[in-house]
Amino acid sequence: MGKKRLTALALTATMVFLSACSVNMGESTESKKPEATKSGAVEASGPKKVVFWHAMGGSNTKVVDQLVADYNASQNKIKVEAVYQGNYDDLLSKLKASMGTSEGPSVVQMYEIGSRFMIDSKAITPMQNFIDADKWDLSQLEPNIAGYYTLGGKLYSMPFNTSNPVLYYNKDLFKAAGLDPAKPPKTFEELKVAADAITKSGKATGANFAIYGWFMEQLFANQGAEYVNNGNGRTSNATQSQVNTEPGVKVLTWWKDLIDTKAANNLGRKTDDSKKAFSAGQVGMILESTAALKGLVDSASGKFEVGTSFLPKPADAKEGGVIVGGASLWVMNNRPDDEQKSTWDFIKFLTTPKEQAYWHVNTGYFPITKKAYDEDIVKENLKKFPQFQTAIDQLHQTKLNTATQGAVMGVFPEARQIVEGAIEEVLNNKKTPKEALDAAEKEITSKIQTYNKTVK
Repeated sequence: MGKKRLTALALTATMVFLSACSVNMGESTESKKPEATKSGAVEASGPKKVVFWHAMGGSNTKVVDQLVADYNASQNKIKVEAVYQGNYDDLLSKLKASMGTSEGPSVVQMYEIGSRFMIDSKAITPMQNFIDADKWDLSQLEPNIAGYYTLGGKLYSMPFNTSNPVLYYNKDLFKAAGLDPAKPPKTFEELKVAADAITKSGKATGANFAIYGWFMEQLFANQGAEYVNNGNGRTSNATQSQVNTEPGVKVLTWWKDLIDTKAANNLGRKTDDSKKAFSAGQVGMILESTAALKGLVDSASGKFEVGTSFLPKPADAKEGGVIVGGASLWVMNNRPDDEQKSTWDFIKFLTTPKEQAYWHVNTGYFPITKKAYDEDIVKENLKKFPQFQTAIDQLHQTKLNTATQGAVMGVFPEARQIVEGAIEEVLNNKKTPKEALDAAEKEITSKIQTYNKTVK
């Protein structure tokens, strides 16, 4: 196939992906296998510039900047420039605009649900190329984190900011409702009992779950269920959504019952609204990312004690676990070979235990490197925030399989929005769980199949 034909296909595929974000990656080039390098061993007349585009806002921007400053100070052959590009959608739009020019990044942070598109774009050099050339030890990474970004035995991107969902609960409200705060609910059924008790105590509403598609994806995986067909899109490209199968209907039927019986309330799609209600003591339990742990514990300080527990699942569910959320780092292949090698050198630095420990303690995201847990600052942080041990245990107890690796599809961001719409229809009494999920499956499947036609 000629280069013009390849480029046309890549551009067509882009128009399908993330219509809400209007993203395309532009012309692609073939990935070249880099030669092995040692830290800082890049020949150049001056420091080689590496441009890092990211979407870490707020206080996390300062943490990224510090990591970059630490790397730049560690050697004099490479200079990394970190550029905050807004949220993920903003970053994607700017990435689109940069393609076909010399203004694009050397490395870009991309959220996990953009992985299929990044691979299909052929605009990236797989991380596995650098790993193989450098004989870099892949086993130093957390397998349940690296697993998401691995397809066909190849790691395509380096995990960066990683989180899981956990159940947060107010121990004081548990006590007031006659519940044992040392025994949080583990199943849907137990959570319903606890939520009912809290609501009936008159102190607060039992629970609140933000209408967030990520939670549905997680509750599928926790039942050992795949979200799309063809091995969750990992044995071959997904062609059909499975959101309307029994696991999905089970989740929405349970969720709707919580709302109908006043055991839970509905505050809409914004996770911030759910967190605010929890921090104010207005709800007893929420589902939220592990990355929110420090903020939730700090906001409750002096008011109540925060407990954490594994993500709940139906009592009769198959063995499952959680999927990693967050984003990873992708090396762009339209940059010169020496720039790509320099980018890999920077990425290796980010994975070191010391840097991962700093990243974890200051952001709340998981360390991606196992040895980071041996660092003193991580041990001290766990003493200060023992609730995070729940997140670590949940991650490590998850058995990696196609369900817990997570689904891969080229229209994932759109699919997530469609599912959120279906959840709203059910909670607002417009459709039954099966009706809403059947309609969502049909729409998502249509989008998947349209996308697939553009990348064949």
